[in-house]
Amino acid sequence: MAKVIYNKIIPFKGFSAMAFVWWIFAREELTEMYVRHEEIHIRQQEEMLVIFFLLWYGIEWLMRLIQYRNRMTAYKNISFEREAYDNQMKVGYVDARKHYSFINYIKQ
Repeated sequence: MAKVIYNKIIPFKGFSAMAFVWWIFAREELTEMYVRHEEIHIRQQEEMLVIFFLLWYGIEWLMRLIQYRNRMTAYKNISFEREAYDNQMKVGYVDARKHYSFINYIKQ
């Protein structure tokens, strides 16, 4: 399980938590579901060596922003986020998850 670090700076206002490498930064107490969501992002970051995850995330967000013309809609349609939102309720998903599962969410 990732280490959760509570603070008022990271993540940005409007978001409850953010995963980075092996830590989850949170503004408030997290439910198991939100921890699982962020742990999915940690797995995504590990398999993409963090830097490639960040680059892909940023580029895909910009593409989705052009597509949807709304920041939150763009964010929710990033393939990494779609995988995390679709599976955050599934206990055991993080351990059973196949590598690069987010790819299945790119065209959706």
